[in-house]
Amino acid sequence: MNILTIPLRNLRRKLLRTLLMIAVFSIGVASVTALLELSKAVGESLEEKLAAYGANILVTPRTETLSVSYGGMALGDVSVDIRSLTEDQTIAAINGIHHKDRLSAVAPKFALLTKVGETPVGVVGVDFDQEMRIKSYWHAQSGDLRLGEGEILAGSEAATRLGLSPGGQVVVEGKPFTVSGVLGPTGSGDDAMLFSDLHALQRAAGRENRVHFVEVAALCSGCPIEEITEQLAAALPGTDVKAMGQVVKSRMMTVEFVERLAVAVSGVILLTACVMIGLSVFSSVNERKNEIGLLRALGYSKASIFTLMSLEGVTLGLAAAVVGQAAGFAASSRLMALLDLGAAAPTFAPAQFAAVFAAVALLSVLASLPPALAAARIEPSQALVML
Repeated sequence: MNILTIPLRNLRRKLLRTLLMIAVFSIGVASVTALLELSKAVGESLEEKLAAYGANILVTPRTETLSVSYGGMALGDVSVDIRSLTEDQTIAAINGIHHKDRLSAVAPKFALLTKVGETPVGVVGVDFDQEMRIKSYWHAQSGDLRLGEGEILAGSEAATRLGLSPGGQVVVEGKPFTVSGVLGPTGSGDDAMLFSDLHALQRAAGRENRVHFVEVAALCSGCPIEEITEQLAAALPGTDVKAMGQVVKSRMMTVEFVERLAVAVSGVILLTACVMIGLSVFSSVNERKNEIGLLRALGYSKASIFTLMSLEGVTLGLAAAVVGQAAGFAASSRLMALLDLGAAAPTFAPAQFAAVFAAVALLSVLASLPPALAAARIEPSQALVML
């Protein structure tokens, strides 16, 4: 018998209490593991859904403005050197940045002002597939929500003002387009616009391979949005790259709130479990005062007694860490299915397992510290008096 086997023998001797304490701590560790997995899954799901509600980075050609004044009176600012962007080079540069995997949509736009009959209206050429990644809230009020070659989608206000309906014809820059559908109200500027295929509108205007601006949807929980903006600015000299601060802030706050909530709840659960371990070791010390005194009389030092009692708490904690993490993964898989998080599934991460294992071991040591110190202070005389 040595200092390593004594804690195991004592835990085995009080098997029912040992199993109960492992079960209690395992529930705590399982709850923490499940919460961590759920927070990751919910965060990823929120990223995908929030990114579908608009762009958060805008890339535009850089323009120079000239302040005009005469006779001491300011006459306003005049934009000079207004330029467009080269479509293929701009898209290639955006898709070539280091954090390209964080970009959910890259939507180029070509815009012009034209007249339908005698009514002026704005027409925007879009890459329909990329546009729908940004504007998944678009829905057809009438007709079909599609945008092929030679087709136009009309915003709800524009359709009313111009008297457009699905199947109707619109002439833009001398080229006829068929109205494929009318968009339902969105409460945004889209309601007053017409939308056509990007390349069809470029050809109609004689401006192939040119775009006026690019909207980029990026929600980066693993890196600051500023990094993506800086990378885009470096890849696209001569452009202005602006992050829509309020949009990014609100999205990131939503994702971070879920993560902070999971951490806070996990902390409370683990602290509760640590208190239970501390109480268990205290109870063991009170029951074994005479036994500890005899060990001291046999030559065991205070440090040995302290180590012996600490090992009991650590053994309970480590056993609970393994059982709890296994149970937590199983529970999180079931919870993800109940919460309808799509294809989300818990993934075993060795680093996370090691971190939780180490954290539980440390907390077990801290929980065992007060009763272990109390045990180390027991003098051999106490055992002799009991005898």
